[in-house]
Amino acid sequence: MARALSVDLRQRVVAAIDGGMSCRQAAERFGVSAASAIRWRGRLKEVGDIVPKRQGGDRKSKR
Repeated sequence: MARALSVDLRQRVVAAIDGGMSCRQAAERFGVSAASAIRWRGRLKEVGDIVPKRQGGDRKSKR
């Protein structure tokens, strides 16, 4: 499973977006996907932080 990108990178991407860049421009500048930049910006607005969610977990027992 792939690892989550660093919080520092997420902060730099979101700061560039807040600074006037579009999500796609910021994503291209920092080498991440546009979808990730859009998600991080949305998560910051909804939750108030950009810390990645936990990955993996129990899928078989549906708990």
